[in-house]
Amino acid sequence: MGQNMNDIKRRIKSVTSTKQITKAMELVATAKLKRARNKLDASKPYFNTIVNSITEIMTHTKGIRHPFIDKREIENSLYIVITGDRGLAGGYNSNICKLVEQKVTDKSKAKLVTIGSKGRDFFNARGYEIISSYTGVSETPSLEVAVEICTEAVEMYKNKEIDAIYVVYTEFVSTIAYEPHALKILPVELENNKEEAEEEFPVLFRYEPSPESVLEYLVPKYMNSVVFGACVESSASESGSRRIAMENATDNAEDMIDELQLVYNRARQAAITQEISEIVAGADALN
Repeated sequence: MGQNMNDIKRRIKSVTSTKQITKAMELVATAKLKRARNKLDASKPYFNTIVNSITEIMTHTKGIRHPFIDKREIENSLYIVITGDRGLAGGYNSNICKLVEQKVTDKSKAKLVTIGSKGRDFFNARGYEIISSYTGVSETPSLEVAVEICTEAVEMYKNKEIDAIYVVYTEFVSTIAYEPHALKILPVELENNKEEAEEEFPVLFRYEPSPESVLEYLVPKYMNSVVFGACVESSASESGSRRIAMENATDNAEDMIDELQLVYNRARQAAITQEISEIVAGADALN
């Protein structure tokens, strides 16, 4: 019984140490989430402005021919996949990887650019073609990295090595809700139909020197903004998901400690009762 009590005490000590670690990680994730949300709030106005500009232009593209808007038969696609460099974030990484697997019907026709070691390792192990990988930037999004990725992607698109570009990321809905998304960024398409868009943006535009030149300049900026915005959203989602995971782990550790403490008290009481019984039995034997 004594050995059993010692085992229980060791387990309580071990779980307590784990709880201290998860609590510390929860606090760190909370601080990172606050910084990520501030960055997200600061970048959204620019993102919304560039998206509205693209939408306005796309409503008046009749007769305009440009690789960024021309319809193609999609054979090969590029997926920009944003995951984390670390685990312990609940289903954050696995949800993104599962979404990409759902979207890709033929591995031979899919190319990947991965941000985060979790996505890189996952798709490497499954035989996907990864043309470039970026690590160490998932929690601290960088516009320079987004520009580098988009520059490479645009060149591949112009050279017809790929026919569509998607960015797969986790949208930050709230501090407790995060949704994986796959957004098509090339060729540029309107979410609504043409008639609805023209009603929303009825003003006629005059582009100088030409609509094609405006598209050539603006669409890469739009892509940079979308990829960077997706990285910021994913960063906030990762910190939020890790905070929730560590909070749940801390709560589970506390429940486990309470259960172990109850078991320990029962074992201790049983040992005391047994000792008293032995003393009483010995006294009776002497009488």
